[in-house]
Amino acid sequence: MKIIEMFTDGACSGNPGPGGWGTILRYNGVEKELSGGEHETTNNRMEMMAVISGLKALKEPCEVHLFTDSKYVCDSVTKGWVYSWQKNNWKKADKKPALNVDLWEEMLLLLDIHKVTFFWLKGHNGHPENERCDKLAVFQSQKHALSE
Repeated sequence: MKIIEMFTDGACSGNPGPGGWGTILRYNGVEKELSGGEHETTNNRMEMMAVISGLKALKEPCEVHLFTDSKYVCDSVTKGWVYSWQKNNWKKADKKPALNVDLWEEMLLLLDIHKVTFFWLKGHNGHPENERCDKLAVFQSQKHALSE
């Protein structure tokens, strides 16, 4: 399996509001940047879209080292919360509905294809790839705010 480094970030102006996401994929020293956004969304949805879009861009099953500053995404997967929500018909431990089910379902399918290890990074802490992903995400957020 190819070993891919993936860096992701999401941004939202308001929450909800116009948002964007940025992803960097790195394989053998070659990088590819991806980004996109939506007119009306949330920060967590953009964090998830960054991960989903990066995984969807891979053309074959890969081992992915995923670096994100989103505790929501990282903890939901690594602590098993999302698997419990899924098993309990998308209800959380407090019996309230889980949020972003459409994106979780899509992400879980991709996590079945790829071997993904999540690494949490402190955001806005000078990590070069995280800062670049943030710039991509903010640019897309601003672009979608202007095109409303």
